[in-house]
Amino acid sequence: MIVALLAIVVGATILSGLEMIYYDVPRQMSAQFRSYGANIIFTPSGDGDINNDDIEKGVEVFGSDELEGCTAYRYENTKIHNMPQALAAIDFESVLKTSPYWHIGGDMPSGNGMALVGAKAAEGLGLKSGDTFVCVNSFEVDESVDTSDIPSYEMYTDPESGETYCDHELELVCSGILETGGSEEDYIYVTYDDITALTMNERGCDIVEVSAAGMQEDLKAAAEKINSMGLTISAKLVKRVTASESTVLTKLQSLVFIVTFVVLVLTMICVATTMTAVITERRKEIGLRKALGALNSSIIGEFMSEGLVLGGIGGILGSVLGYYFAQFVSMNVFSSSITFRPLLIPITIAASVMVTGLACLIPIKSAVDVDPALVLKGE
Repeated sequence: MIVALLAIVVGATILSGLEMIYYDVPRQMSAQFRSYGANIIFTPSGDGDINNDDIEKGVEVFGSDELEGCTAYRYENTKIHNMPQALAAIDFESVLKTSPYWHIGGDMPSGNGMALVGAKAAEGLGLKSGDTFVCVNSFEVDESVDTSDIPSYEMYTDPESGETYCDHELELVCSGILETGGSEEDYIYVTYDDITALTMNERGCDIVEVSAAGMQEDLKAAAEKINSMGLTISAKLVKRVTASESTVLTKLQSLVFIVTFVVLVLTMICVATTMTAVITERRKEIGLRKALGALNSSIIGEFMSEGLVLGGIGGILGSVLGYYFAQFVSMNVFSSSITFRPLLIPITIAASVMVTGLACLIPIKSAVDVDPALVLKGE
């Protein structure tokens, strides 16, 4: 009986642990995949910019436990050392949530007047951390432009067309060099205040990166909901991230399911073998009881009750030990703690009782088939 109980406890422990891992795998893997960048992109739904209020409305579709981060980008062209260069305005605090893979040599900009320079841009301009450089933005000055804050030496008139232009300058300090191995290295990143001061134009952003936890189907449904809200944004999935995440999660969950099924079968075989040995040892007792008039239902009830009690005790112990088993696996595989799910405890106990009950059917049949006359004769 102790051997049978140990078999049930081990089976219930693995079952409970794998159940917790099965339901917690999407959260764990989603957190791991977020290190590869955003999985949803907001682009303008029309020819204009993305309205900041619409960004907030779009992000509200995701729950607080699903949204990992949101970063808006505004792109502008400028000149540095008489060379064309692309600028990108971002929120430096939020960008590391959507792009945790960014490697920064030096310091992250802490405010206005500081810039994060991509590695390729820094190489082309000959910049390094701590260098000061000047961005020049040329634009036509018309009646809509407030020239009160523009120094006169920045203004000039084209002698041929007679149109007035402005070369507005902004001095920046390179606080760090960005290395990603991708297209991000082509840009220089500044604050929204700096890019507004340089262009003398306050407008919305061009693209928004959103990092949210969830399976591909859930993210697709969220994107469709955002697109149906009539906002200035169009939500799209980053398929190279979401498709890979969905594929890995599906295969991992399938693996856990198969292992769980195999463990249940092995537990059933172990319990059936042990109960068969128990009944074999008690054949004389069974024969004597039947000779004294015991009914088959009485014998079935006795052994089935013993099996179900063992299943219940083993399920309770396995539910507790399963949490620690799942915690051990989660910490070593995902480096994060598992979420305890109380609802899995009754499921584990019920599964243990059911498996034990099924495992007892064949041994109990052999107990019912015992012939009292043969057993009492010692045969």
